[in-house]
Amino acid sequence: MGQEDRRTDFELRLALAKQEPKREAVRRTEVALRVALVTLIWLVSVSLLLGWGLTVPEGQSDATSSSMAAVLAVLLPFVAAVIATKNRQFVVGGVYVVLTLAMVLPALGIAGSLG
Repeated sequence: MGQEDRRTDFELRLALAKQEPKREAVRRTEVALRVALVTLIWLVSVSLLLGWGLTVPEGQSDATSSSMAAVLAVLLPFVAAVIATKNRQFVVGGVYVVLTLAMVLPALGIAGSLG
C-alpha cells in the first residue's frame, strides 16, 4: 500500500504542476485588465476634469475640477502600481511608479502651485 500511496501522491503533484501555468496565465490576464481599467479611468477622468476647468467663463475660478484633476493625475497611476506589484508584476508596477513620479510636476502645474 505504501508504494501505491506514493504513486498517487506523485500523480496528484504532477497534475497540479500541469495546471499551474494555466492559473498563472489567468492571473496575469486579470492583473493586466485591472491595470488597463485604472489607466483608462485615469486618462478619461483627468481629461474631462481639465476640459471642464477650461470651459469656466473668465472671472470665475473652478478650483475644484483642477484640484481633482491634479489629485487623480497622481493617485490613479499609483493605484495601478499597487495592483501590479501586489500581484507580482514588478516590471509593470515599476513603470507605473515612474509614471506616478513623472505626474507630480504636471499635477502641481494643474493645481496652480507652480505659477
